[in-house]
Amino acid sequence: MLDGSAGFGSIAAMTAPSSALVLFSGGQDSSICLAHALEHYHHVETVAFTYGQRHAVELACRLEVRDALAQFSPAWAERLGQDHILSADALAEIGGSSLTDQSAIQMREDGLPSSFVPGRNLIFFTYAAALGYRRGISTLVGGMCETDFSGYPDCRAETLRALNTSINLGMNNVFTFETPLMHLSKAQSWQMAADLGGQPLVELILEHSHSCYEGVRASRHDWGYGCGTCPACVLRAKGYDEWRTA
Repeated sequence: MLDGSAGFGSIAAMTAPSSALVLFSGGQDSSICLAHALEHYHHVETVAFTYGQRHAVELACRLEVRDALAQFSPAWAERLGQDHILSADALAEIGGSSLTDQSAIQMREDGLPSSFVPGRNLIFFTYAAALGYRRGISTLVGGMCETDFSGYPDCRAETLRALNTSINLGMNNVFTFETPLMHLSKAQSWQMAADLGGQPLVELILEHSHSCYEGVRASRHDWGYGCGTCPACVLRAKGYDEWRTA
């Protein structure tokens, strides 16, 4: 059952709920979710996906975030377990998204941004559940958010709730989807980071995480690295400014 900040109820997991598997891209949201999991679970593993993303620099940044979080707290270092990288390259082969090719990021006629990758989060959670099945981990943590997001229908609580039900039926197990940021604004997510680890954790996420769709790491802003103009940068900058001036 989906477990988010709105209080979706957790249900008994197939194994000890002290373990969690975090869908970890290395972006702002998944980095905050990893810190959240390290604070609340005794054993935490991470999984990332390669899908031909144009901002593949995130795959390197995520390792920097993992290392920095391990150094942030001895308890977190002890809890941080194995990292996994799975291929979802069929998403690039299908194509048609400005996240998997070099086309301009813009709004489409159907009202969705061209950066939408059809089925991406559905595939990610399905793969994560299959990995969790093998690893004996039934709590899956994702940074999806339907408050401040780019219009992706697979980030909605309703979508993930339905997927959670289907995966539980299809794998004959009970997985819990935990989405701590689901009903938070970007400003509120920065506050969550501050609540978890104060300004040092905020600085860690600013310096090491990556959200920019263009993969720009040469320009450091007060809100972190990025091109400053893609939708991901705009959301991140806006949320940081709102949090800092609140």
